[in-house]
Amino acid sequence: MNEKEFRGKVHSAMCALIGEKGYAAPADVLIAIGAPSKGDYENWRFGRVDYLERVCKVDLKKLSSINREIRAYAQKHGLKPSWTDYRKWGKGENRRLRFSKSGDEQIERLYATHYVGQTKIGEAAERKVKKLTEKTEVT
Repeated sequence: MNEKEFRGKVHSAMCALIGEKGYAAPADVLIAIGAPSKGDYENWRFGRVDYLERVCKVDLKKLSSINREIRAYAQKHGLKPSWTDYRKWGKGENRRLRFSKSGDEQIERLYATHYVGQTKIGEAAERKVKKLTEKTEVT
């Protein structure tokens, strides 16, 4: 796959996720382009895999490019970055999950940052105003 096709795949995944969920997470983009399978992702979420990059079918250089394209798309489309705490699913220790082999804080932060669309931000603001209005009416 050439660079233009690769960029298009990442951007298409971002667009689809924003349309569907109102936000795009790097892990969801990776799944959408087939880097890890959904099953491999779930194994990571349940703590059966020590870090997400281990089950990705692309090399670290390509993963870095994917993250760079995600950020470029987000900036171009005015998406708001929002860090998310990824915790192990299931029973047992509720520990933070690792994305990268290195565990580097900056790399981990990039993987854990979701990009939120303006519609989702607007909906959250409306809910907040509605709650405040209801509290004011009750008292």
